[in-house]
Amino acid sequence: MKKSKLWLLAAILFCGLQGATAQTLRSDEFRAKYELKEVVVMSRHNIRSPLSSGAAYQRVTPHQWFAWSSPGSQLSLRGGVLETEMGQFFRKWVVGEGLLPDNYRPEGDEVLFYANSRQRTFATAKYFSAGFLPFANVEITHKYAEDKMDPVFTPQFTKMNDTYRQQVLAEIQAINGGPQAWMKAQQPTITLMEQILDMRLSPAAQNDTLHFWFDDTAFKIEKGDEPKMTGGYTLINSVADALVLQCYESESMAPFGHELTTEQWRAIGAVKAVYDGLLFTTHAAAVNLAYPLVSRIREELHRTDRKFMFLCGHDSNLASIGAALGLIFPETEQAVELHTPIGSKLVFEKWTDGTDFYVAINLVYQSLSQLQNRTLLSAEVPPMVLPVIVEGLTPNADGLYRLSDIDARMAEAMTEYESIEDVPTTVRAATAVSVATGRAYTLNGTPATSASHGIIIQDQQKILRKRDIQ
Repeated sequence: MKKSKLWLLAAILFCGLQGATAQTLRSDEFRAKYELKEVVVMSRHNIRSPLSSGAAYQRVTPHQWFAWSSPGSQLSLRGGVLETEMGQFFRKWVVGEGLLPDNYRPEGDEVLFYANSRQRTFATAKYFSAGFLPFANVEITHKYAEDKMDPVFTPQFTKMNDTYRQQVLAEIQAINGGPQAWMKAQQPTITLMEQILDMRLSPAAQNDTLHFWFDDTAFKIEKGDEPKMTGGYTLINSVADALVLQCYESESMAPFGHELTTEQWRAIGAVKAVYDGLLFTTHAAAVNLAYPLVSRIREELHRTDRKFMFLCGHDSNLASIGAALGLIFPETEQAVELHTPIGSKLVFEKWTDGTDFYVAINLVYQSLSQLQNRTLLSAEVPPMVLPVIVEGLTPNADGLYRLSDIDARMAEAMTEYESIEDVPTTVRAATAVSVATGRAYTLNGTPATSASHGIIIQDQQKILRKRDIQ
């Protein structure tokens, strides 16, 4: 499923031509021709606080971060409000399409909410359900204790062998010229982040480094674990994540007094996209990581008794599902994050013309201004709705894919997973890609040589080298 330049150009042109078919803009002629039978929503959680309240991101600035309204990694109060508004929008939409009556109370298995057991995902589903079905006390299905990861939503490798590991690493190396090249392309934004943070005055500058680095990047690809990155870029990603979340929560485009343009904010979002892209969007990895959710969505689209299903997980889930199925996510508009913004929903709509079944796939998310202003959503003031393209498949004139074609694509991804041989491997703590070994650097972030003196950081340890006196 490699994307050629010609295919990408065609995809971009198709997005522009077919935007009017996306969810909220369909014509009366379309509705007269098709009936909506089911909606399956794969949602990312809404706004959360940074993943760890005591994280290293706090050490790289002398300034105080935003006073988050929730403990580390949990859904924020703003996130709950925004998700309720999104649920209200979806309620008005499905009622308008005749899928459910207004103030509907679910009967039997017609509606199902299933969330990962992390607080931020469970709470997102709960708030969405309050807006979506205000007359019903919807039960949110979750299978584990609070804040435990459900394997269905955990993007982990469940099969592994040494050859397969090397295939994943080779695909990582091929993305945008390889990890080092892709990371290096972010250097202007990384430098901007250092300036925004006033990093030279931070606690880290006194003890560790004045600059971010990424030349020690390595990847861990092991069975029973998520793909992991080690090295300096993990801190860069953590800081970019915290900056973006602070932008949402504080309603400010000027972090720590530094006024930024929308383009600069999107560049910070692109820093995060590198991290997610390397870990979760290679096809070889994605068919493994996304298998449980792909199989669940496939099963749902074949049901005749279900009308609405809401799955709630993480951006890694959306990214890996997309990579496994060859979905081309549109580049976002009016957003900071480039492909799967906070609270975004990958929406599968099942339609029928009375003879055959079809699927439309859209990405639905709240724009930056809607996030910051907590805009009330409606058919007249909708969230952003952008069509998602399925690489290699041709939609009909109404922008719909045959369900049989989507099913075949899902079956193909599942077969790829099933063909992975699961055998004992050579266990490696981390597998490096284009990485400098034995890295040593000075506090200003430059490589240390044998002549360097003063404080030197080597193998994550701080040592003092004295100047030789002749």
